[in-house]
Amino acid sequence: MSRILKIVLPVALIAVGALMAVALVKTREQPERLPPEVIRPLVRVQPVELQDLRMTVRSQGTVSPRTESALVPEVSGRVIEISRSFVSGGFFREGETLLRIDPHDYEQALVQARAQVAQANLRLARELAEQTVAAEEWEELGADDPAPALTSRELQVADAEAALSAAKAALTRAERDLQRTDVQAPYEGRVREKHVDLGQFVTRGVAVGTLYAVDFAEIRLPLPDQDLAFLDLPLVYRGDRADGTGPEVILRAHFAGAEHEWRGRIVRTEGEIDPRSRMVHVVAQVEDPYGQSQGPNGRPRPPLAAGLYVEAEILGEEIHEAAVVPRSAVRDGNVVLIVDDDDRLRFRSIEIIRRGGEEVVVGSGLSRGERLCLTALPAVTDGMQVRTKDAAEEAGR
Repeated sequence: MSRILKIVLPVALIAVGALMAVALVKTREQPERLPPEVIRPLVRVQPVELQDLRMTVRSQGTVSPRTESALVPEVSGRVIEISRSFVSGGFFREGETLLRIDPHDYEQALVQARAQVAQANLRLARELAEQTVAAEEWEELGADDPAPALTSRELQVADAEAALSAAKAALTRAERDLQRTDVQAPYEGRVREKHVDLGQFVTRGVAVGTLYAVDFAEIRLPLPDQDLAFLDLPLVYRGDRADGTGPEVILRAHFAGAEHEWRGRIVRTEGEIDPRSRMVHVVAQVEDPYGQSQGPNGRPRPPLAAGLYVEAEILGEEIHEAAVVPRSAVRDGNVVLIVDDDDRLRFRSIEIIRRGGEEVVVGSGLSRGERLCLTALPAVTDGMQVRTKDAAEEAGR
């Protein structure tokens, strides 16, 4: 009996479980069928703003004087006096005597030259008197032919006149040499270097210092070729003269822990292109770089000294109705994505005027108020629906 139960009981349990499973399947509720949900990607948008833009080109350079020259004495001698202005960094006026050379020898030479002129005048007077006597004697002889040049003293008079001219030239040279013992400044400027001191003997033609003018300062600025289209540069052709009416330039430099600003103008373009960097060099000029003035903040502005490193911002042409968009929003060179009123993406070709570091200047292809897509999507189709989030609001949070 127990053996029969061991066989029948499991079979009965399996049968009951099977019947219950069939009953559950037949009585279950059918699941509700829902349409598939399309997940639209979320993108950041930025409204397009059109504005008038002043194009600028940035460069850098070192300040240098417009005029620089060596101070060279035109006579030799011992230095007996030096101006207080003739020191490294000293300012001087035009015509100021920077150093004085011992004039004693040149004063003596001037006395001798005057004596030679007096002697030459006396000789010429004698020859003219003798010429008059010779003409009278020849006339008394009653000769029909004119008197020979030697007899009429024409040659002697010509020789005396030439001697007088030479004596006068020597006198002029002696006077100029005496004047040159005062070595004067050729223009208003500043001393860069000084190579002579009191009591030292200087030689004609050997430089005793280096000077530069302070009327203007110049800065040589390299510009890449692609930036030249935004500037109205003063190109000078053969036969033309630069008029100094180039674009305005703003110069900035740090001095004594603060940033200072100067304004100048591009006055010329150099005649050659750098063969290695392919850069074009322009020259900016600032008037009265050492004059006292105040900066925009009302603080005294330091002089624009030679050797100062400055950053330059050249003001170029003005572009009307231009848009500035992030560079990351541009795809395939000149294509952007626009989100239309139905929140669908549309491809749009644009005209790029200039590419900057993080921004792109667009000349045409965009309208005011359009929503520009800023999100980089891996796969995009024209007309794809998206969800939008304003980039400005997101940045404000």
